[in-house]
Amino acid sequence: MKRFLGVLVLSLSLLLFGCSAETEGEKEGVVVATTGQIADAIKEISGDHLKVTALMGPGVDPHLYKATQSDLSKLDKAEVIFYNGLHLEGQMLDIFEQMSKSKTVLAVGEKLDKKDLLASDDDAMLHDPHIWFDIELWKGVVQAIGDKLQEEYPQFKDDFATNEEAYLKKLDELKTSAKDRVNEIQEKQRILVTAHDAFNYFGRSQGFEVRGLQGLSTDSEYGVKDVQEMVDFLVANKIKAIFIESSVSDKAMKAVIEGAKEKGHDIVIGGELFSDAMGAEGTTEGTYIGMYQHNIDTIVDALK
Repeated sequence: MKRFLGVLVLSLSLLLFGCSAETEGEKEGVVVATTGQIADAIKEISGDHLKVTALMGPGVDPHLYKATQSDLSKLDKAEVIFYNGLHLEGQMLDIFEQMSKSKTVLAVGEKLDKKDLLASDDDAMLHDPHIWFDIELWKGVVQAIGDKLQEEYPQFKDDFATNEEAYLKKLDELKTSAKDRVNEIQEKQRILVTAHDAFNYFGRSQGFEVRGLQGLSTDSEYGVKDVQEMVDFLVANKIKAIFIESSVSDKAMKAVIEGAKEKGHDIVIGGELFSDAMGAEGTTEGTYIGMYQHNIDTIVDALK
């Protein structure tokens, strides 16, 4: 029933807004992305040539996000739509399917080689969608975005190629600086505990053991048993800090801290990490590089 209603709302919206971006004449450069991470990559590549909008802002959980009427209007007027895919935006798949019949819609995560993706613990047919936490994977996403933008807006092809090359170099520099910071932590202390399993790609690429109270999606439930198992793990491994996330309630993590305290083990919140969303637009953390650097610094400062 929910799937039917979603399609119905979309169909009515398209009738109301009528005239889409695919009108006669030259394209106006209107591009929409679901997440801030994708929008930031588009802006880095496109420079001032395109009008880029992100649907999901700071603190927004893409796993649970449902498109508003305003979103439908933006998507309808867009010439190109980019989304993460890999079921990150699970509530919006019907919309993307409908939109793809009349315009270019690209799931950037699904352009990556499946052998480089992590499988879901809950479903062997699905993959972990949090690909932005592996810088090498994200470089692949940037290249996929660049290829599509050059195809859609050939008049800016040379500028796009130059900007993409410069941005990829910045990502290489980020990768090097992040590794240097991680090396400040003893290997036995590289255990990252967060609210949900958003950091497995980070753990694989940076050499951390990662534990999340919830699964890959914040839509998954956790119970008393999950909290108790996490408490036991923290106490047994003498972990001194755990982390909350900007787009996830801290209620569960506070319960874990209280549980550990009852067992005589003090744990602190090491800081707030950006997981599914970035920081506010106009801030350093509102960019991919700034968001990643913030996370690295927060984790290292708390665990070293």
